[in-house]
Amino acid sequence: MENARIPHQQNLWREHWQDEGDAAFLYRHIAAAEQDPTRAKIFSDLAQVEDQHVARWTQVLRGAGVSLPSMRPSLRARIMLLVGRLFGWRLLTSLLLAEEGRETKGYLRDATRYDNTDAMRTAAELAKESAAHAAQLGELLGTKGEPWHRTASGGFLRNAVYGFNDGLTANFGLVMGVLGANVPHHIIVVSGVAGLFADALSMGSSGFLAAKSEREVYTHEIAIEKEELRVMPDLEETELALLYQTRGMHPDAARRSARQVMENPDQALQEQAQLELGIGAASMSPLREGWITGVATAVGAFIPVFPFLILRGPTAIWIAFSISMLSHFGVGGARSIFTGRGVFRSGLDMFVVGLGIAVLGYLVGDWIAGKL
Repeated sequence: MENARIPHQQNLWREHWQDEGDAAFLYRHIAAAEQDPTRAKIFSDLAQVEDQHVARWTQVLRGAGVSLPSMRPSLRARIMLLVGRLFGWRLLTSLLLAEEGRETKGYLRDATRYDNTDAMRTAAELAKESAAHAAQLGELLGTKGEPWHRTASGGFLRNAVYGFNDGLTANFGLVMGVLGANVPHHIIVVSGVAGLFADALSMGSSGFLAAKSEREVYTHEIAIEKEELRVMPDLEETELALLYQTRGMHPDAARRSARQVMENPDQALQEQAQLELGIGAASMSPLREGWITGVATAVGAFIPVFPFLILRGPTAIWIAFSISMLSHFGVGGARSIFTGRGVFRSGLDMFVVGLGIAVLGYLVGDWIAGKL
């Protein structure tokens, strides 16, 4: 049993080695694209530190007798680079912030579990450095808190990916169900197009209402906190000082900081919202959230329908099936940006899901047609 743990741990070390190499690769590209010299130097310095992390894991792995290939960016890193080029480097920076948080959490979790002393020491030291990187990125992005305790939303890109995924999966199942019922060609087209609009409107309105509800909750909580600051400022100052102390600040320094913050009502409200309530300003308008989700859903839902608009018979069926399955694999790989899993495994998971939906939808359609 103990011997079985060694290959597993070595695989984890190789994952760390690759993650650090990917981070160096991405930081260098951000530094090259950054127009502000100060920010560019920060990213360049981060890349150099990541190179040092690669060297540390190389030493651990070679010390354990593991041979390593030359460092090359993974497929996931290349996808993230493409995201940065398409949607802006700020989005890529926010994704790297989530990556640093994930690395910190992983290092903190594994530092005491390794049988190799050098690996334990390396994980413990790199946990601190990854946390420092996350803090630097958080400052650049204007965020606060500990990223390894936060789930990154991904904003626009996340809504687009998950909307596309929902539209593709739902309408693919619908089209395959209609095919199973062995109906005329025009019924397939009408069903697919109707499903496209229904799913897009449903997802778009759900995204709109969810964002609207989140904003309403945010506004309500902020209003309550604002009233508390007005009615009982002394109590709120004491509470703020205690919150600072829970984050490691000395009691005297915490009281001084709380007193200074309370002199600015807007700053006091912001601090209380973030530290006490754990909320920040809503990032995206409900209308934009609903629009992005709805359009992405429509695009995904269009894929299994498109072949039937220009082709007929078995050719249309097999093309629709093929591009839908490839799209399932692709959107699964894209989701790995947020989940932290490997591109191939995430893509394969979605491929299997798509295949299951196709088979189940077809069988249900065939069964219903047989009962009518």
